[in-house]
Amino acid sequence: MPTASLTVPGATLHYEVRGTGPVLLVSQSGEGDAERSTDLVAGLTDAYTVVTYDRRGLSRSRLDAPERGASLAEHAEDVHRLLAAVTDAPALMLGCSLGAAIGLHVAVRHPGQLRALIAHEPVTPRLLPAAEQAKHEGELTELQHYYEQHGLGPTLPEMARALGIDLKAATEDGLTPHPMDARRIANFDHFIRHDFSAIVHDTLDPDTLRTTPTRIIPAAGHTTPRNVFDRQCADALAELVDEPVREFPGGHNGNLSHPRAYAHRLRELLAELA
Repeated sequence: MPTASLTVPGATLHYEVRGTGPVLLVSQSGEGDAERSTDLVAGLTDAYTVVTYDRRGLSRSRLDAPERGASLAEHAEDVHRLLAAVTDAPALMLGCSLGAAIGLHVAVRHPGQLRALIAHEPVTPRLLPAAEQAKHEGELTELQHYYEQHGLGPTLPEMARALGIDLKAATEDGLTPHPMDARRIANFDHFIRHDFSAIVHDTLDPDTLRTTPTRIIPAAGHTTPRNVFDRQCADALAELVDEPVREFPGGHNGNLSHPRAYAHRLRELLAELA
């Protein structure tokens, strides 16, 4: 697969381009890098030029100052520069979880660059009423402290609980293995230490999403409980942009647990937008 790197302020981004057709950028959730999209992308490349990347601080995307994190606005500028490097036409974007939160910033900051954003369960507490926002920002901060005290193993179930992820749920057969190796452990460390802080200190003004020309499509997993904050964010976004929540197979990480069915649903939805 074609791989390349792009120098951006403070980092060098690793990205991959596969397929043919309109450009579709996939911004993954959590610790997910470009390779976490492998099974999903396989179901899209006959119809789309799919761009995946390692978010700054993950895997092969090197930081000039490794101890420093990035704001969601800085992550959005990375997406802006990456899209500018691969196309001069408005692109499509699938953002999952943190990737969706980044996509909302792109839609506001560079509205002409995205034709449509599929925002799957954005981890954007600012979409919620003030009391709920404060509650869930506090929850993320508590998870950071828990991680520092107890390490990754005990923290993962607590993260899953907060996001409504069933760690024992069935997945599709024959998925590409992604063992918890040293790289994934390092990615989780960066994600929890730095990207949780980016979410807590987010600067997005939700009202600006009402006026962006980018069409924003809220999405959620079929099995994600309605009372967890990521699903609540999808519901709040739907009300804000006057679009119904589109359901996808699986739960919060359906793009990883059910990539073939997820790709099929994504293709259906993108065909509606054509």
